[in-house]
Amino acid sequence: MTAKSTVSVLGTGIMGAAMARNLLRAGHAVRAWNRTPDKAEPLAADGAYLAATPADAVRDADVVLTMLHDGPAALEVMRQAVPALRPGTAWVQSTTVGIDGVRELADFAGQHGLAFYDAPVLGTRDPAEAGQLVVLAAGPEQGRDAVTPVFEAVGSRTVWTGEDGGAGSATRLKLVANSWVLAATTATGEVLALSEGLGVDPQDFFGLIAGGPLDMGYLRAKAALVLEDRLSPASFAVTTAEKDARLIVEAGERHGVRLDVAAAGAERFRRAAALGHGDEDMAAAYYASFADPHGTA
Repeated sequence: MTAKSTVSVLGTGIMGAAMARNLLRAGHAVRAWNRTPDKAEPLAADGAYLAATPADAVRDADVVLTMLHDGPAALEVMRQAVPALRPGTAWVQSTTVGIDGVRELADFAGQHGLAFYDAPVLGTRDPAEAGQLVVLAAGPEQGRDAVTPVFEAVGSRTVWTGEDGGAGSATRLKLVANSWVLAATTATGEVLALSEGLGVDPQDFFGLIAGGPLDMGYLRAKAALVLEDRLSPASFAVTTAEKDARLIVEAGERHGVRLDVAAAGAERFRRAAALGHGDEDMAAAYYASFADPHGTA
């Protein structure tokens, strides 16, 4: 296959739309589908073909990329798409689905003769739009020439973790990385909430840790979203963060590891969503610290 190919992008939310745009910029033909068509429509101006159904989207595709909410959603959409797929088509599965989920998707791929690549990505809206995601990939070495140009278009680097996508080595690494990201996000919200509750200016805290080992850009970036009321549009939504946190807790339990911080984080994300912040950036977990849903920084 040539370096420029036809890529079907199933799921054009925050991440999928950005990935589709970068594929177009790299010269690939993109056939896009989204359950809510309005979210896919802006891609038409960039040159994407907008498909009415998953089957229409994958017709004549060299690579299918799924970026959907969770494992069940990915499986449902691929069941609709598979009648139009050629055997041997590469399926790049970038949804964070958990260890059991990736095994189920790989089994489905095997039943239908698809080349399965477990390829979750590390990064949120800004790196996705800039084509600077880190792709964590596992899949057969034979056939990587088909998916490598896709990874190069959406990411700054690819970390290969194995040759069996169904073994979940890429997903396992993604869950470990996300456990740190979500813990840092939760801690950021709590430090802001505690500052407010105790009457401490958050800037005094930032000044205290400035330049030391406790300081980090991620803390300041997420805190700024809350303090400056810039939680929309989300870089990574509260509801998605809750889903990932629960996958992390589940993976730990399956392997004899108790993850108290991740479990508490999942509950904070749930409460924030219940207070009406589900579609906002995950930094909005800050609001879970207050009984009053109108608590502000």
